[in-house]
Amino acid sequence: MDRALRDIWLLNFSTFFFFLGISVVNPIISPFAITLNATPFLVGLVAGVASVVSLFSKPIGGLIGDRGYRFQAMMAGNVLGMLAGLLYITSALLGNLWIFTFARAIHGFSMGIFFPSSLSTAVDLAPEGRVGETLGWRGMMFSLGNIIGPALGGYLSDLLGFVGAFSFTVIFSLVGLALVVPVWLDGRRAVARREERHEDVSYSELLRSYFVAASLALFFFSFSYAGVITYLPALYKVLGMPQSLFGFYMMVIGISSFIMRLVGGRSADRMGPIPVIRAGMLLVILGYIVLILYRLPPYSYVSALLIGAGFGLSVPAMQLMALGNLPQRIRTMGSSVYTMFFDLGMLGGQVTLGYVAGIRGYAGIFPLLPFIAAASLIIVHAPLILGGRKR
Repeated sequence: MDRALRDIWLLNFSTFFFFLGISVVNPIISPFAITLNATPFLVGLVAGVASVVSLFSKPIGGLIGDRGYRFQAMMAGNVLGMLAGLLYITSALLGNLWIFTFARAIHGFSMGIFFPSSLSTAVDLAPEGRVGETLGWRGMMFSLGNIIGPALGGYLSDLLGFVGAFSFTVIFSLVGLALVVPVWLDGRRAVARREERHEDVSYSELLRSYFVAASLALFFFSFSYAGVITYLPALYKVLGMPQSLFGFYMMVIGISSFIMRLVGGRSADRMGPIPVIRAGMLLVILGYIVLILYRLPPYSYVSALLIGAGFGLSVPAMQLMALGNLPQRIRTMGSSVYTMFFDLGMLGGQVTLGYVAGIRGYAGIFPLLPFIAAASLIIVHAPLILGGRKR
């Protein structure tokens, strides 16, 4: 196997195990907090602390990566994941919610350190003309980790208890670390020779039309998506329906997205990112329309299929649009800023649509989602509308 291809796949699998170590904890956060007599407010605080810390730590991850330490950042992310896992175990043994909350914060920090470098190295190592495809594979590993992890975490907690389930966070993070080490040690690669310290770094170069448009489009995309993943399960709960129905809904989205990511990446390489994003966003909008008409299973699963497929097409193409033409010396910070727009969109969607739900009820937010997604579709065309040129 070609050395560059080997390195790509080692980092792909490292990404899979890193996010597997995170997502295996997700389904047991609330049950574990409740067993420690946490109030509903504290349950929400514990669940959200990792996302908030991740949002603010991403610029740090970007600075580290742009100083030539991308692989070290990925290793550090896995080491912090192992530390978080050990603290999870400690909190379970001592019955201490605050140790668990601190562990969630560390895991959030690890995401902010790991993910920007994971994304930028996919662009760095990609063969000529196959950047979108490589981003698609990297995204598939991210999706696969988030598909398998929650199901595995629920099963392990039932079988082994909280301590046993938390132990797998340490194991998966250790595997993720072991997969990055050979790439880091391989000093003979051309990319390793290029990864030197860059003294003259100007982040004003991020103000490129394609980067700005892709980031803003991602913001509105995640804003609309927050309405589905936050308030559709709330609607099911109010209607007295089992939460397993929404779990299956998310599984359909995950599988559909997983399948389409490679298609989206390869298509973006051939046609350019904007046509692929357009197709993906139209599928997402169609999925939202179906959800307005059919909010309940089994017909609601059609919307999950469409949203997941649109997600899978759009995400690698948006990443290519945002990062493909950035200079390598600022690409990791670009990855940080770009992914922060996803986090900001999720937070903004949860808060704003929560206010709307308080006025119109949970079902009242779904008619708004196609219009929010349409804003993303319009924004992604701004460079072309304003006379930009695809490189």
